Amino acid sequence: MQKPTSTRAAAARAVAAVLGGNSLDDALAKASAELPVSELPLLKAISYGVVREHALLSQLVVQMLEKPLRNEPELSALLACGLYQLRAMRVPPHAAVAETVAAVEILGKTWAKGLTNALLRRYQREREALDAALPPEPAIRLSYPDWLVATIKKDWPGGWRSTLAAGNEQAPLTLRVNRRRGTRNAYLEELAAAGIKATAVVEASDAVVLDEALPVEQIPGFEEGRVSVQDASAQLTADLLDAQPGMRVLDACAAPGGKTAHLLERDASLDVVAIDNQAVRVSRLRETMARLDLQALLLNADAAQPSTWWLGKPFDRILLDAPCSGTGVIRRHPDIKWLRRETDIPAMAGQQLRLLRALWPLLRPQGVLLYATCSILKAEGESIARAFIAENSDAKELVIEADWGEDCGLGRRIAPGGQFDGFYYARLIKIP
Repeated sequence: MQKPTSTRAAAARAVAAVLGGNSLDDALAKASAELPVSELPLLKAISYGVVREHALLSQLVVQMLEKPLRNEPELSALLACGLYQLRAMRVPPHAAVAETVAAVEILGKTWAKGLTNALLRRYQREREALDAALPPEPAIRLSYPDWLVATIKKDWPGGWRSTLAAGNEQAPLTLRVNRRRGTRNAYLEELAAAGIKATAVVEASDAVVLDEALPVEQIPGFEEGRVSVQDASAQLTADLLDAQPGMRVLDACAAPGGKTAHLLERDASLDVVAIDNQAVRVSRLRETMARLDLQALLLNADAAQPSTWWLGKPFDRILLDAPCSGTGVIRRHPDIKWLRRETDIPAMAGQQLRLLRALWPLLRPQGVLLYATCSILKAEGESIARAFIAENSDAKELVIEADWGEDCGLGRRIAPGGQFDGFYYARLIKIP
């Protein structure tokens, strides 16, 4: 009979899979299949933490090993899992060491049990000195790839360190209250009556942040469609698009459907077309619409090729929440740090510009296009908007005046941290 996999062994496999090129969501889904449901929170906590602090933890391992490990991705990941428990979790140290050593055998590395035990116990004894000996570079101390540190330093010269640090914070769980089903104030009162502490987000009129995250099935009103999970930065879309009753609206990269739904919760009279180029994502979009009992025309189509789906009727509003690096949501998806490559950014920026060029002819005169990315890189924000306006004489910035984020010359950007993910918005109006 096969010995059941321990949580630490499963976490090590998940971390190794991420560093091998898999997404953390996919790696955790595979690792979760080996564990009882009761162990999944611990699996997630260890895996997320180790991926978030990968560079720092790996450096600690290197400092303590006489010889570097060769071609041992799962063992290296397990050592990092052990160190993370000792550094950052409330797991009793003796349990962290014992369970991590036991996981060595499950991974088929029995020869490394003594090494693992010695390394973790040494860290317990010499933690202060070992931490102090870490190189001072932010790429190690804050655990980011060198290229991303350099890019954020250049793009955020006055706040690059806090921007990097914010990517290592635990992101809050933010809800969007469905206006068709009740008010935010009433929902806050309902949460308070249920003993759930929450705060309204001043800058986003439908947003509520929970003090402590809950599984969606435990969130009052979620199943009935009275609330949805959506970050405050993303909720700003509906205000910025400012769609008026009866307007024809295109959500060009719509899945999983949060922004489409928000628009229709605000005004069900909108004629909304929501498209995505992946069938599986359109299925998620359809599920979102069904849960919230909303109606829109949903298409599995490529926004960059309107000739294959557009019937010639112009739109009053277009939302382009463009595919990007996701560097503004690293605190939610720490694997982005290690899965993205510097060479990915020009390719993604080029795709964003192609989408803008393809969609602009679909906008009627005096119509508004809102360009958005969950990126904190200029190359996927201000630079794209500036290039597009330079080549289109009928495109003009409609300045965003707001209390959130900061003006960056063209459009507005939000640094990650607190109640907000990192985001960029530019509002363009088509002049006759």
